[in-house]
Amino acid sequence: MVVLDVTLPSPAENLACDEALLDWCEAGECDGVLRFWEPGHYFVVVGYANKAAVEVDLDACRDRDIPIFRRCTGGGAVLQGPGCLNFSLVLRITGALESITQTNCFVMQRNRDALQPLIKGKVQVRGHADLAISDLKFSGNSQRRRREFLLFHGSFLFQFDIGMVEQLLKFPSKQPDYRAHRSHKEFLTNAGVAPDAIKSALARAWSAKKTEFTLPAHRIKGLVRDRYSKPEWNFKW
Repeated sequence: MVVLDVTLPSPAENLACDEALLDWCEAGECDGVLRFWEPGHYFVVVGYANKAAVEVDLDACRDRDIPIFRRCTGGGAVLQGPGCLNFSLVLRITGALESITQTNCFVMQRNRDALQPLIKGKVQVRGHADLAISDLKFSGNSQRRRREFLLFHGSFLFQFDIGMVEQLLKFPSKQPDYRAHRSHKEFLTNAGVAPDAIKSALARAWSAKKTEFTLPAHRIKGLVRDRYSKPEWNFKW
């Protein structure tokens, strides 16, 4: 598996890159990727099936000039920004990855085991695809599946301004049982681990190695142009 530490200039490009890497592997150009990227400024990302007006405080985002985007995977709305590390796994669908549920269990457990030595307190897999410390969530994840490969991506809060989440996102329309109707500020926490330590731990866990790799720039550009930069996509529901 190839490991990439690549943050592109814009949110649209970074979201498009994940989908392009899935397409790249599906086309037989690569046999697996682990990518890391860190946003330099705030923006909101809604899940594929989310209604932006339901999940996001559109007025607050407009007043603060916070852009809103839609990703190609499911799950709820998230705020991205400084202090948040994103990872993206593109994996061949085989064995323990044959179903959505099996994939969640397999990937989340491996990530949990990789991060536990770095974190004070017991790290648990909660909900469908969250990592939590003492019932406080610090990582959310989602996936998209093709015929041969899947994209499993998520984020880790390590030094994030959780108060910003409270100001820009509404209470989610769907919540895991363990959230118990807690507000964003009561539910979220930072892992308190340096991003480089998280990257190293996950790279070891997934046997991912740095090697020469050319990003599918043409595919990324096309996805940005036709999808991720368009209001018709970002506000489609």
